[in-house]
Amino acid sequence: MGPTPSSSNDRSERRKRNAKTTIQSLEPDTLCMIFALLDFFDLVRCSAVCKYWNTIINKSKLLREFYAKQKQNSTEFSNKSTCSETSLKTYLEELAMEHHRVSLQEGLINIDQWKGHSVGFNQCRMKMGLILTGKGDKVMRLWSLESYKCVEEYAVPDTVPLVDFDFDESKIVGLVGTRICIWRRNGKRSIFPSNEGTFVKGLCMRYNDPEAVVGCEDGTARLFDMYSRKCSRIIRMRAGPVTCLCLSDDQLILSGSSLGSITVSGILSDQQVATLRSRITIGGIKTLCYNACSHLVFAGSTSGYTSCWDLRTMRSLWETRVSPNVVYSVQHLRSDKSTLVVGGIDGVLRTLDQNTGQVLASCVMEGNALSSSQNTYGATEKRKGRRLSEGTPIDSIPKSARPPITCLAVGMKKVVTAHNGRHIRLWKFNS
Repeated sequence: MGPTPSSSNDRSERRKRNAKTTIQSLEPDTLCMIFALLDFFDLVRCSAVCKYWNTIINKSKLLREFYAKQKQNSTEFSNKSTCSETSLKTYLEELAMEHHRVSLQEGLINIDQWKGHSVGFNQCRMKMGLILTGKGDKVMRLWSLESYKCVEEYAVPDTVPLVDFDFDESKIVGLVGTRICIWRRNGKRSIFPSNEGTFVKGLCMRYNDPEAVVGCEDGTARLFDMYSRKCSRIIRMRAGPVTCLCLSDDQLILSGSSLGSITVSGILSDQQVATLRSRITIGGIKTLCYNACSHLVFAGSTSGYTSCWDLRTMRSLWETRVSPNVVYSVQHLRSDKSTLVVGGIDGVLRTLDQNTGQVLASCVMEGNALSSSQNTYGATEKRKGRRLSEGTPIDSIPKSARPPITCLAVGMKKVVTAHNGRHIRLWKFNS
């Protein structure tokens, strides 16, 4: 005999009462009331959470009203012209970059640290709310920035070392030994055909869909097309090994060497365009990055210098010694034309002015954990960061608070660092 209508209704009511209410369960009108209580910057951040929130905020015109008040020109802004939409987008981007700059330079620092690998790893990438770590224990792991949970894991073939890697929304691209490997986000791995994917020892890789560029020990840069699975071009960059690479938005490849110079070559013409040299001896080039917004090239050297060139004029702009020895990583937030984050062998996380090379802030981690919570791989510790005053002797700071920064990646008001240890460290800057 089946359940009576009253008993079915009772179970349905109990399920409704026991169901967890989340913010996604709220009606658009309710969300609008909540969003109306936020300040301008928090509202902008909420509009970037998901398409649903973005649609609600834009339909409610909250951003437009805030912008009109800020500019004291609500009559002109109420006109839905292309110009006003462009003005809003430009203003929001400038506001976000200013908050990011102030946070890196002056804000409080919270650090979350958790065990990511069973042995030491020294590479990390961050984008789209995800962190990819690896190089050490034959596995790459993709982590959620929100929960610090491992969402995906990718095994590296046992017989060959992982040299470099990167990722996008659909795949992981890795330089493994002398081969290019692709891991689809569904877990399937594929390797380039042997006649296309094998080359002289690769030392570094940069990936910009649809191409991966590999810097090789024989001084060449090899371009691989991700879709045709072919080596589309071999470019002679220099006489010695290519130690690091970066790509410009206008079809240029920049390569660093152990001799301290940077070679600029064209992707399409195979011709060397220029050589960037320092005005002083800065040692070998260990890391490179390029800012497409300002056309500036930044380099970190084995002697502790960070340097900058203008790619439009090929002119050296500044050189600053920030570390007693190797600078392993220099990075900036995309669209940010003001700050550069630098990490190296002394373990101090530094923020530099992109235009002058001036050190704006130097940070280390405080010694004691404030609290911890468990996840699959162990405890997540919450700590505080400390800003160093100018002239603070680095040797007076325990090395446990400043393990060498082997790699870093920059996000909005946050930096993730790798230290050749087992732990991932996320620095969160609050203005």
